[in-house]
Amino acid sequence: MAATAVRYLRSTGAATTAAAPVPVDPLPRPDLRAVAADERPPVDAGEFRRVLGHFASGVTIVTAHDPGTPGGPAGFACQSFASLSLDPPLVAFMVARTSTTWPRIARAGAFCVNILGADQGPLCRGFAVSGADKFAGVGYAPAPATGSPLLDSVPAWVDCRVQAVHTGGDHLIVVGRVEALGATAGGEGPLLFHRGAFGRFDG
Repeated sequence: MAATAVRYLRSTGAATTAAAPVPVDPLPRPDLRAVAADERPPVDAGEFRRVLGHFASGVTIVTAHDPGTPGGPAGFACQSFASLSLDPPLVAFMVARTSTTWPRIARAGAFCVNILGADQGPLCRGFAVSGADKFAGVGYAPAPATGSPLLDSVPAWVDCRVQAVHTGGDHLIVVGRVEALGATAGGEGPLLFHRGAFGRFDG
């Protein structure tokens, strides 16, 4: 059957061997971006911060053990933390794409959210700086599921593994699956952040 097909193709003048592949120019690499120029809404960044500052939020410190630095912990102050799902138990936080701490947490693949109490403003400020040894003089123990740093004296904590990471403009949205969590019975009220300053809940 194959020989008959070849004879037929020769009789019609058709090529009986595969043609050499034609070089094709590769597609250009896409530009990495957060928001395109034509997608930017007419909202001033300063006005955006001023208005959104009226929304009070809790304050946390997200910590992890960076496997790239033996025994070296990583952490940063984070106010954009929220519960996400009950079944399965998920939480989320947002981190700037320019953060130098996030790649260390990503390498760990796990993190602990340390929820701060009303009197822990100084602790939060220590973790809000860049380049310093944030853990100097800070006591902590390994969280039970992931071993991430669980800071001493925090009223509540959530121990997680990274479930997913999504882009959101100039930030990343990190989803964590809760492996363990706990709270101090009768602990102090939360540390709040409102209009650029720390506050406390007097309820």
